[in-house]
Amino acid sequence: MKNRLIRAIAGSFILISLILAMKVNQNWIWFTAFIGVNLLQSSFTKWCLMESVLTKIGVKDE
Repeated sequence: MKNRLIRAIAGSFILISLILAMKVNQNWIWFTAFIGVNLLQSSFTKWCLMESVLTKIGVKDE
């Protein structure tokens, strides 16, 4: 459950930030880059901030 939520949240954040970059201000693209860097970092370190947040609010592993 947690892995699916992480993917859904990351994908949603990316799409929302791209829409905001197109419609509101181009600087929103930095949020998209931040998400990408976090995804890349978590693939190397096996640590993800969103996973920690979801654990603290009580989301169970699959």
